[in-house]
Amino acid sequence: MFKKVIGRRPDEVPEAPAAAPASTPPSVSAPAAGSPPSPVSAPASKPAAPAGPSRNVLSTDVDIKGTVKFTNDLVVDGKIEGEIASSGNLTVGENARLKAEIKCGTVVVYGKVHGNIAASDRVDLKSSAEVVGDIKAKTLAIEAGAIFVGKSTVGTPSTPAASEPKKDDKPANAPAKA
Repeated sequence: MFKKVIGRRPDEVPEAPAAAPASTPPSVSAPAAGSPPSPVSAPASKPAAPAGPSRNVLSTDVDIKGTVKFTNDLVVDGKIEGEIASSGNLTVGENARLKAEIKCGTVVVYGKVHGNIAASDRVDLKSSAEVVGDIKAKTLAIEAGAIFVGKSTVGTPSTPAASEPKKDDKPANAPAKA
């Protein structure tokens, strides 16, 4: 019913490469007909592809004037002047200097941003962050040491009609009729 397979599981990390004679292949029993192949039968020399979406990086020597649009994730460590728009995640590195209107899904700031930030989900200001501008997001987190000059709008308000008490049709200062 079960066959013994000699080798390591794919989730185990090898301690040290074992010195084996080059002419002797590792012993792995062949799977029975109709059974799925063993996970250790795949070659281990092929590097694994990243599981998540790719992360784009603009390093310290990048200077952009204009509109930046991206999908997934963007890490900026350079200078941008203009507008940044995406539904993805923006990380502003410690060396970044942005003079931009930012509209993204999530924004994490380690560097300097001069301009408004509108996030559909979350804005995180880390201890090294400096933001001069307004922030609008569902969630705002500010670490001790961060500098934030501006106004913030956090959360989504409930519908105004449901939260206000009903008022009479008469003006408040109108005399009551007898």
